[in-house]
Amino acid sequence: MREILGRRRRLRLRRKEGAARLEAALTFATAWQWPVLPGAGTAPAALRDGRGLGCACPDPDCAVPGAHPFDPALLAATTDERMVRWWWSNRPTAPVMLATGGRAPCAVSLPALAGAKALVALDRMGMRLGPVVATPTRWSLLVAPYTLERLGELLYSKDWVPSSLRFHGEGGYLVLPPSEIGAGQVRWERAPSPPAGPVFRRAARGGGAPVAATPWLPDVEAVLDALVEASTSAPDGGSRLAY
Repeated sequence: MREILGRRRRLRLRRKEGAARLEAALTFATAWQWPVLPGAGTAPAALRDGRGLGCACPDPDCAVPGAHPFDPALLAATTDERMVRWWWSNRPTAPVMLATGGRAPCAVSLPALAGAKALVALDRMGMRLGPVVATPTRWSLLVAPYTLERLGELLYSKDWVPSSLRFHGEGGYLVLPPSEIGAGQVRWERAPSPPAGPVFRRAARGGGAPVAATPWLPDVEAVLDALVEASTSAPDGGSRLAY
């Protein structure tokens, strides 16, 4: 009886988590027009040296378990409501992946300890931050879309950019909350906030029902110095690709 009750609790929890991920994916895609797709997800049977869950992709040595696109591929990312519903109806526990760049947000990620230090420095400067995604090992600051050319110009002016600092631009991706990956739970360290002014805007097509305003995003140049400084002093353990 205890085993049956345990199964029922796990099933209810799985359904609740699946509903939360579907709701989040729909908000990103339809309200904010952020292209999303399901990530590879984790494989419970693939425990690796006590370091968490393995990846559901075929690579037994996957560097970012669960936290990358696999099937479908990144190019399938969409804002189409029907496709998003179909994906998470069939894979309710799949992580929510954002295809970065273009008109979608870009991001800069760094080791978790460095990320916490950078946020303290930026707060002291009075800098307004956008959404910040946190995993147990890395934090990612979402920023306004940038081109690779502009990013290159900004980085060229720096004396040195730590290898632990990574940039998610055109052709990149980022896992969004509420997801679970091999490293653990993905959460908002700083939740998305609307831009100044009206909290709602009308749908572009035919003046339909109001939809939530797209979250405010800072320019990458505004936060880059603090992120480079924080990453420079971060422990070397943050240089691994793991999320």
